[in-house]
Order: sequence, then structure tokens, then C-alpha cells
Amino acid sequence: MSKWILATSTLLCGVALGYFLPGQMDNGSDGADNGGESKPLYWVAPMDPNYKRDKPGLSPMGMDLIPVYPEDLAGGSSPGTVSISPEVVNNLGVRTEQVVFSPLQERLSTVGYVGFDQEKLVDIHSRISGWVETLAVNTEGEEVTQGQLLYEIYSPELVNAQEEYIAALQSGNRYLRQASESKLRALGVPEQLFVTLKKQRKPLQRIPVYAPSDGYVSQLNLRQGMFIKPDKKLMQIGPLDQVWVTAELFERQASQVQQGDLAEMSLEFLPGKSWRGKVDYIYPALNAANRTLKLRLRFPNPDLQLKPDMFARIQIQTEASDPILNIPAEALIKTGVQERVVVAMGEGRYKSVEVNAGQQMNGRVAIRQGLYPEDRVVVSAQFMLDSESSISSDFLRMTPPKMEMIEEVWIAAEVRSVDQEKRLVVLDHEEIREWKQPAMVMEIPVDEGLDIQKLAASRQVQVLLNGADMRDLKLTDFILPNPKAPDSLPGGSL
Repeated sequence: MSKWILATSTLLCGVALGYFLPGQMDNGSDGADNGGESKPLYWVAPMDPNYKRDKPGLSPMGMDLIPVYPEDLAGGSSPGTVSISPEVVNNLGVRTEQVVFSPLQERLSTVGYVGFDQEKLVDIHSRISGWVETLAVNTEGEEVTQGQLLYEIYSPELVNAQEEYIAALQSGNRYLRQASESKLRALGVPEQLFVTLKKQRKPLQRIPVYAPSDGYVSQLNLRQGMFIKPDKKLMQIGPLDQVWVTAELFERQASQVQQGDLAEMSLEFLPGKSWRGKVDYIYPALNAANRTLKLRLRFPNPDLQLKPDMFARIQIQTEASDPILNIPAEALIKTGVQERVVVAMGEGRYKSVEVNAGQQMNGRVAIRQGLYPEDRVVVSAQFMLDSESSISSDFLRMTPPKMEMIEEVWIAAEVRSVDQEKRLVVLDHEEIREWKQPAMVMEIPVDEGLDIQKLAASRQVQVLLNGADMRDLKLTDFILPNPKAPDSLPGGSL
């Protein structure tokens, strides 16, 4: 019996050793392996890279967090860097373009209608009631010249005023003559009438009315024999040597146009010909019905080919903006809560970075923050690269975490003054986020290898500053703006 108990105990001990001993040996070997591997720096949510935690867990959407290891940050890379082979780059059709430092200029397209110059239009009213005895202008659109007879009117009131004037002349009373003469002028009689009355001493039954200026009759509300009153507009006369064109722009384009901008107009009735004018006035309020901004453009019309109510196509070339970093508009990715681009890091590496985009003009968009002059952005297949990069990207232009102090940064600046002898430049630069410095005006030494004369000839520049310590700060490179906006406007400049 004791032998059976001893055998059973021995068997149970062997089973226990066989179960625990391999586990302990495996744990020891795993610990050695883990000691040679790096540990995750942090964990991020697969669908929200901004959601970071220092330990594994679940994202707000219930998905497992993804670890980010130090090797992901090695070689100057940062979270979200995607590496692809040249063959894949070719198959995807990845194209990149350089970030450009230049002014932006827009060419706005709209339509409009030709009209009279409203400042030179003249409305013809009668100052007295009466009957039109003679009508010299019979059709709308008829050309008239200054001093030309328009119509003759019979008015009992005017006949009585003439008789008073003649009586005052015969009385020799200077005060009566002046009073009666002032009354006739107030009734709108021409100056020639006074000469006739002094000579004939007999009132005229028909008083002529003459054209006050040259032009064309745009409205004619008068017929021979008609009884007219002072409140009725009889006709309207306006010249056509210069015309106004009324056009409209969308609300989003309202900030891009300014008074004085050049404009080019074409008409369907005469293909191939264009007229050049300028924006004369911008109305202060939008049209409440269609949310458009009304413009008034002025065009010379020496050959009188432009006629009122013609339909016109308008191209407005806006004033060039100050030089600014800009990229093709198709490179910008908008998610509704963020704007970003895919930057080509070189050697087949790409990363999504957040940018602060500005105004869009002529197919290009200004970049206020997030990119540097030497960067290249992806303009095709960027959505595929962004979908891969954004899973773990921190969207920062720099390479966190625990990054070393960046010694060189590109910033936009305005040149205030240049001392060529001492090689000093005074810059009004924007905020340097990498060095946590606010925007300020400061004097900076210029590196000996740079042509300081070129720097003195520009106002807006992109400068490369070296040295986060202000005591060792130096300007080591600069980029002058391209004087012309990229992607020249179709049809050439106005």
C-alpha cells in the first residue's frame, strides 16, 4: 500500500514539474527578448490620431489603440510617415509640386449688361403745364445735339408771364422788370426769349424747348398735341461715348475685387473683339434675393459699338496680393475640421501635415502656416497617401516627441531696413512657433555668403534663421518672391 502511495506521489510531482517548468523557462526567454526590443512610446486611436494614451486600451469608437514605437520615429521620421517603393509611386501616379513664394492674383469671370453712363443721363421735364404744339423728336434712340429743338409748348401761364414782362419793360420800373424776368427764368424759358420779347414787345404763343446736351433719346414719353404737366418725365437723353456695365459676383468673391481693378469685356455680337475698362464702383450691399455683389464697370465707347442692354461676358483681374507661400488648390485636403496636405519627405516617404490655408485664387491656395519654402506637396494620389498616413500621424510639421531643439527655421518676414556695410537687416517677422517666439521687429546679422544687395531690393521675403539662442541668431538664407503669380492667367494679363 505504501508503495502505491509513493508511486502515485512521484507521478503527480512529475506532472507538476512538466507543467510549470517549461512555463518558467519560456518566461525567462521572453524577458530576454523584450529586453532587446523597444517599448511603445504611446498608443493612438486608429480613426483619430489626436487621441493618444500612454497605455493600451480602446478608442472612443471601441477599437483597439495602435502602438507607436521609437523605430517609427527613427531616421528623422515622425508619426504618420508612409514609405513606399518607387514602383508603387509610379503605379499610383504620385505627382509633387514645389511650394511657391509669390503673389496670388485671381481672374474672376462673370456676366453683365451694358447701359448708359448714369452720371450723364438727363431727364427732360416741363416746368409748366401746357400742350405740345410741335414735336421735333419723334423716335426713341434718335441722336440729338446740344441746342437742338426738342418740342414747342403752348401754356396760358407762360403767355401771362410774358405779358407781365412786356408791361414791366414799358413801365420803365427796374424792380418790376427784374421780378418778371426772374419769374420767366423760373418757368424755364430759354435766354433767346428775352431778346425776342425786348425787340417785338409781343408774347410768343409757342415756347421752344432745346436739348441741354448731346446724346441719344433713351426714353420718349411725348407725342404731338399731348397735354403735359411738370410731374411727367417727357424724355431721357444720354451719351454713348462711355458706357457702364453692371455685373454681379458671388458672395465668396466679394473680398477679392477692389475699385480700380482692370476688366476685359467681350460680346457675342462681335466675336474676337474685346474692350478694356475698370471697376468703377462696388455697391455696399448684397442682393438679398440671390446673395450676389453688384459691380459697376466703366468702358470707353469711341466707335459706339457698345449699345445699352447688350449682354456681356466680363473678366476681372484682381490686384496681386502680397507674396505668400502657396500651393496648387488640388493639394489641399479639407476634412471639415482640419486642413492638411501630404508632404513628400524624400526617399519615398510621405506624411500628412496640418496647415493653415488662406485665400484661394486662380487654382492656388495661400498657406499661412505648416509648410516651408523647400517643401514639396503631393498633388495627385494624395488622398490615398493621406488615408494611410493619417491613421497615426501627429499632423505636425516637426518631429515629436522629445525632439531636439530645431536650429533652423523658415519664416515669412518684411524687410524694414538693410545696413550693407555692417551686414545687418531689420526684419518684421511672423511668429516662430518652433522657438516659441512671438512676431516682432528685430535686427539680425546676415551670413557672409549671401548677396545682401538682393535682400535690400525686396520687401516681402522668406528667410532661414539659424540659432534658437538670440545671441547667436543669423540669417543664413532667403528666398525672394516670384514677381509674377504662378500659372499665368489664360489669355494673358489685361
